Amino acid sequence: MPRVADFAVWAPLHDRVRVLVDGTAHPMSPDGTGWWRTDVAGAQPGAAYAFLLGDDETPLPDPRSRWQPSGVHGASRLYDGDWHIWTDQAWTGRQLPGSVVYELHIGTFTPTGTFDSAIERLDHLAHLGVDLVEVLPVNAVDGPRNWGYDGVGWYAVTENYGGPDAFKRFVDACHSRGMGVLLDVVYNHLGPSGAYLDRFGPYFAGSNIWGPSLNLDGPHSEHVRRYVIDNAKMWLRDFHVDGLRIDAVHALRDTRATHLLEQLAVEVEALSTHLNRPLSLIAESDLNDPRMVTAREAGGYGLHAQWADDIHHTLHTALTGEAQGYYADFATAGLTGLAHVFTRAFLHEGTWSSFRQRNHGAPVDTKRIPGHRFLAYLQNHDQIGNRASGDRLTQTLSPGLLACGAALVFASPFTPMLFMGEEWGARTPWQFFSYFPDEQLREAVRTGRTAEFAEHGWGDADVPDPNAESTFLDSKLDWDEPAGEPHATLLRLHRELIALRRARPELSDPWLDEVEVDIDEVARTVVLHRGRLRVACNLGGEPVTLAMNAPIDRILLASEPVEGHEDAISLPPEAFAIVQLG
Repeated sequence: MPRVADFAVWAPLHDRVRVLVDGTAHPMSPDGTGWWRTDVAGAQPGAAYAFLLGDDETPLPDPRSRWQPSGVHGASRLYDGDWHIWTDQAWTGRQLPGSVVYELHIGTFTPTGTFDSAIERLDHLAHLGVDLVEVLPVNAVDGPRNWGYDGVGWYAVTENYGGPDAFKRFVDACHSRGMGVLLDVVYNHLGPSGAYLDRFGPYFAGSNIWGPSLNLDGPHSEHVRRYVIDNAKMWLRDFHVDGLRIDAVHALRDTRATHLLEQLAVEVEALSTHLNRPLSLIAESDLNDPRMVTAREAGGYGLHAQWADDIHHTLHTALTGEAQGYYADFATAGLTGLAHVFTRAFLHEGTWSSFRQRNHGAPVDTKRIPGHRFLAYLQNHDQIGNRASGDRLTQTLSPGLLACGAALVFASPFTPMLFMGEEWGARTPWQFFSYFPDEQLREAVRTGRTAEFAEHGWGDADVPDPNAESTFLDSKLDWDEPAGEPHATLLRLHRELIALRRARPELSDPWLDEVEVDIDEVARTVVLHRGRLRVACNLGGEPVTLAMNAPIDRILLASEPVEGHEDAISLPPEAFAIVQLG
């Protein structure tokens, strides 16, 4: 019997749809719900196909294409999901609470920038103590290099990194080393080149600062919502991914009674039950709205966690002294603000935001919402790449202050996250880069990014050309660095901090109402109370002696030689120590 392929596409506003398979057009039939379908005998995996809408003879790629080897403008290819033979049958998943997250961009993680070359570096992550590898978006995008947030082929894995089977090999390899995979997905907009969805139906409803946004609550929005939710479930089910980081959810315009995020949480919970492994949903939210991570039973959306930029901003300003743009309120709050955030998660909790020129946020119920629902980090792709020159903290801070920052993150009640190379204090920048074939679009990106950097306080800074290949190449990690100093020492400290967090339950305890923080604005010291443990940090330039107010049993870890007295500890400048009280 010849193989029969089933083709289907949602095109509710058209009165004629055909599918072009290997150059031959086949009529499709409507099913009354806006979908058009047909079976084509003899179509084999790898066959090229595209859709013809109405009397327009322009072939368009499948909005749900799983494989786009000719790019986002080319024909789709039939993809056989069984080509990859999975070896992770024993994998039972990795829950987010208690985990350490490591964010990476496949294209710059290794010199060749592919899934297969990234596999060769996974042992480094396993030895570091990583539990979940968070991968920046991998969907199909126009051009040879991109952060990933300009994707237009949401169901297809970019060929830039090796395509869909290579991504499956990467996930499989992570699982074999005991690490789960989180995938960054973008549902708030589509990229500026290759977004053909609006030709098929009413997918779009206006736009935001990044591009066209989806119709989530207007006429015909039911199928548009399915487009998003089916995509999310595809990654979790068919690619064995363990969770999703959902980009900029504050830009999802949805006025329906059940928000898209809540609907997604409901369906992912059902899928998790069926697959019998935990599946995590993590929001990037600028709203400071606790409903994001509040259980549905308590009236929230039911997401498992969110990135917490307030934690980043207060750490960043405390360590660097920067006060421009959105850092202003955090710099003003100083170490007092740091203490507040480490016990409340948000600095802005219904309070005035000078950057926004309005009140912002709402308070977190710390007795009901655990800290592991907030990701804490010193650096991430946004907080580095959205700086004018893409400079990391290593360009600003001493190794001692980098170590202090790491100690505060890994001893916090939150879920800690590292950005690739941070564990050894990488000195390579991570700059904004992309490359679109259209010259006018490239120029628009160049001028737009320069204006955006100026808005965030960098003025007339020398911004690397995002279209230049050198900007991309300069952003690749240098894997020779970890063997030298101070990188080797920083790497060892990160391994020891992660191991200590795993060994001592006080350090992973997520309950914010149990945390106390002592600060001294003048001496620039921070002491974090974690059960019987104290995390003492001297961020200042002079030695200090800090009273622990209880006998010191032992020093568990220190970044520099320290002196322990009966109930006090002497710290050199820019150093930390974690002590256990008797």
